Amino acid sequence: MDLLQYTFFQHALLGSLLTAIACGMVGTYIVARRLVFISGGITHASFGGLGLGFYLGTNPIWMALVFAVLSAFGVEWVSKSYDVREDSAIAGVWSLGMALGVIFIFLTPGYAPNLSAYLFGNILTITAGDLWGMLALVVVVTALFLLFLREIIYVAFDRDFAQTQGLPVKLIEYAMPCCIAVTIVFSIRLVGIMLLISLLTLPQITVNLFTSDFKRIMIGSIAIGFLGCVSGLLLSYYLNVPSGAFIILFLVLLFLISKAIKAVVTPLNKE
Repeated sequence: MDLLQYTFFQHALLGSLLTAIACGMVGTYIVARRLVFISGGITHASFGGLGLGFYLGTNPIWMALVFAVLSAFGVEWVSKSYDVREDSAIAGVWSLGMALGVIFIFLTPGYAPNLSAYLFGNILTITAGDLWGMLALVVVVTALFLLFLREIIYVAFDRDFAQTQGLPVKLIEYAMPCCIAVTIVFSIRLVGIMLLISLLTLPQITVNLFTSDFKRIMIGSIAIGFLGCVSGLLLSYYLNVPSGAFIILFLVLLFLISKAIKAVVTPLNKE
């Protein structure tokens, strides 16, 4: 395949694999724990960091990382310390991040370069530095899941039962939002802020149609996520459009096809 000789395409493939691994593991926890809304809040709050990065002339990804982590812990802190409903706290953080991002980008002299790549995704622009960051994230997330998989599963499905078993519930509840925030930021270049939440949920709910086992959902999500990334990457290259939209479109179509297959197969199995 001629495309494989190009460095940017090699980077894109490696980025797709690393992103699929991170999103597959973290996304399974998000879906099991029903944290989709808070993940959306963190995603959009990180836009404030992107805007600040453009305004200060620094790497927008690192500023977005700061905003994302602070947002993750901020929602937890505000909802528990000030008796504010969690969904209300998420809405506030979501709105604040987007508002700050717009203001900082408006105040940035000249034109914010590659802004569309952060909003809508373009994995063809991924750099070697981005790959090293994703690799470090995958190593940390994989180690966390290998060492604390039992505890993560217990907390994801029944927090109260996990507490009665003496498991480190607080540690998991603070470590996982941090992992979610970092995964979100490092995946922005792939599908963009606007579509990122789909990459953290669509593969999981597709696999969940056929199994409820946490480990199988996690492994299946990684495979589907990588397949979606590669398919979207090829289409975006040949059609010269942002990769993020095609990645999500492929995942949505795969979910609908899987849903149709299950609807046909389930009655047959009962017979």
